[in-house]
Amino acid sequence: MKRLLLWLLLLPLLSLPAAAQTARAELDADLHRSASNYMAYPVPERVRYTRAPAGYKPFYISTYARHGSRYFTHAEQYEAPAATLRAARTAGVLSPLGEEVSAALDSLACLARGRYGELTAKGAGQHRGIAHRMYSHFSDALRGDAFVEARSTTKQRCILSMANELWALRGLNPSLRLRMDASEADMTWLHDKHHPAMRLRESAEARLSTDTFALGRVRPDRLMRSLFTDTAYVRRHVDARALMEQLFHVASGIQNHDFDYDLYKIFTRRECYYLWLRNNYEWYVNYGPSPLTGGRQPYTQENLLRNFILTADTVIASGRRGATLRFGHDTSLVPLAALMELGDCGRSVALPDSVALLWRDYRITPMAANIQLVFYRSRKHDEVLVKALLNEHEVTLPVPSDQAPYYPWSALRQYYLDKLQAAAQ
Repeated sequence: MKRLLLWLLLLPLLSLPAAAQTARAELDADLHRSASNYMAYPVPERVRYTRAPAGYKPFYISTYARHGSRYFTHAEQYEAPAATLRAARTAGVLSPLGEEVSAALDSLACLARGRYGELTAKGAGQHRGIAHRMYSHFSDALRGDAFVEARSTTKQRCILSMANELWALRGLNPSLRLRMDASEADMTWLHDKHHPAMRLRESAEARLSTDTFALGRVRPDRLMRSLFTDTAYVRRHVDARALMEQLFHVASGIQNHDFDYDLYKIFTRRECYYLWLRNNYEWYVNYGPSPLTGGRQPYTQENLLRNFILTADTVIASGRRGATLRFGHDTSLVPLAALMELGDCGRSVALPDSVALLWRDYRITPMAANIQLVFYRSRKHDEVLVKALLNEHEVTLPVPSDQAPYYPWSALRQYYLDKLQAAAQ
């Protein structure tokens, strides 16, 4: 019976192409991916978009974007590992590598003081780059006096991300009509932190699952031996597991700063993989369509999806050109991608060890992650088409189309409305 259940759970995964089962290889090729949601935005290279059906041109772009690269939000994320190594340095028990790492952590902590949670210069540049590529690929929607309405959460890093993107667009087309706002009045749909489904990720079952999944995957002993010269000191004064996770956290975040030090070098590739695997699974359980939360977590963004539908309907009816740009956070973007069923983001996976076959957080929510719906119309056809981009890569949508990745908006709109209505019953 257990074997039959295992077979049924794995059956949806057996049809995946071999290329989809290479998370370990992807991280081996670029350890920065192991940063999960701290990965700096990977600029798309040599992206070729599928040609639109004959006669169709883009006229409207609707987006949700995460803020760009930022500093850690709390001082302790920099200070805690720095203090542990500083104490060991005073005690004279650091190896040469430990001394080097300690000095780097002190420098990084100094750089970050007073800037916790703020946008870095790299983060500002990411959004200017996204704006340039958006304009280059879909200039028909942004030509002349097209309108661009932008909304941001009230966090400074999101407001500055919005400002940088609009600044870049205005530089490309000074005739654009721009309007931007950042108000608590929009937070119920832009970044809803009080939706009832948010409580699901706090369930004991979900916490137990992520904690159990982490046990035994990576042991900190090797890393401690490389940093400290006195194992007795480590046993008495260092929480080895906590320090390992803190150092990996800092190693992941360094790529978001203009800081020339590679902290990944203190970890083996195997350690990076398993530390990522745990973080990836935690993202899936807390914000994805995990069976542990009954697949309900994505519905925290139902108000945001309704806003996408409402604004699209308004623009289509008006006959105008332009864009609606929204700026927020990873904790909204990830469940939104799952709710919209972009590519594999909405797939449910029961077995923890199988999650990484489909769900890879670095593909979904790096810094400056973005979802773009691009709308197309034709003078010869009444049907409006739409295609979806996740981090500027074409992805599938959950309705039939013989012109994929272009889908009939009427069908997609109805699919989403039916889905939201069914969930409310």
